[in-house]
Amino acid sequence: MVGKKDKEDIDMAVEIERKFLVRENWKPKGAGVRIAQGYLSREPMRTVRVRVKGKKGYLTVKGKNEGIRRAEFEYEVPLADAEAMLALCAPPIIEKRRYIERIEGFRWEIDVFAGENEGLCVAEIELSDENVDFPLPPWAGEEVSGDARYYNSQLARVPYRTWSQSQPRYPQSHGFAFERKAQDVEKR
Repeated sequence: MVGKKDKEDIDMAVEIERKFLVRENWKPKGAGVRIAQGYLSREPMRTVRVRVKGKKGYLTVKGKNEGIRRAEFEYEVPLADAEAMLALCAPPIIEKRRYIERIEGFRWEIDVFAGENEGLCVAEIELSDENVDFPLPPWAGEEVSGDARYYNSQLARVPYRTWSQSQPRYPQSHGFAFERKAQDVEKR
């Protein structure tokens, strides 16, 4: 069924993603997975991201956004290589904890940011087609799909904590702190 596939089943050469702010009524289910990511390149036409997600490393190349779609190529790399590449990235490193929720067959990724982006919580849904109808959870707030400020590559340039209070925000902590390992702090 169109739009009801997991991310792993969608053609990864094209990413079609909708993004929403998360309201305070959302509560995490489970422990989530820790993610640290940085950018080796953040040009307008492309980004090259390195990510450590749990105990795995990834290198991702993304093309320029065209609405809610863009080219995306992601490759698993050895964890030690990903950690070494993260050390090459300009600060700040994006720190977040990701939670997965399945709602009516759709996979939602909820990212609770920490570090320089603490207080930001964003949900994303990847779709197989731009016109797929999907259920909007009650905790989904304002859609920010086309707002470049919420792109992770932009949050690495202009972190959420530096935004003016007059900009739309749903600041929240969801009642828990992001755990940092001593080695993560030493790398910065």
